[in-house]
Amino acid sequence: MFINPHELKYDDVLINDVFTFSHTFTNDELELFSGLTGDTNPLHLDYKFAQKNGFESEVVYGMLSASLFSRLIGVYCPGKNGLYLSQTIYFKKPLYVEKEVTVKGTIIQKFDNFDMIKIKTEITDQDDIFVSGEARAKFLINE
Repeated sequence: MFINPHELKYDDVLINDVFTFSHTFTNDELELFSGLTGDTNPLHLDYKFAQKNGFESEVVYGMLSASLFSRLIGVYCPGKNGLYLSQTIYFKKPLYVEKEVTVKGTIIQKFDNFDMIKIKTEITDQDDIFVSGEARAKFLINE
């Protein structure tokens, strides 16, 4: 799935603007992440192990779920003209494989001298917040 990044400019973005998209993690994605990182913890890869330890099913790796914020910054806002500077991450609840979630970014602050924004970041469903934090991104010059 390839999505052309937005080409927003700093002046296009206002405080309280919201950017969202949905994603559902699959077992294949967990396997790929395990292969990339070397993290073979069975909590993420073994349904029976996860259930035996009190979880509904395999738990999505926290850093894998938080990596969706990279798509938020790199594709939606700022998109093509952005540089991801920082991210705080708080893991609130376990996120399970095959659960559809919404990734949401809300512009909460603008820094005019630096063409930089602060974004409240969340991964949610209708009832719960799974991951939250704040990101900072700089707008690059686009001529």
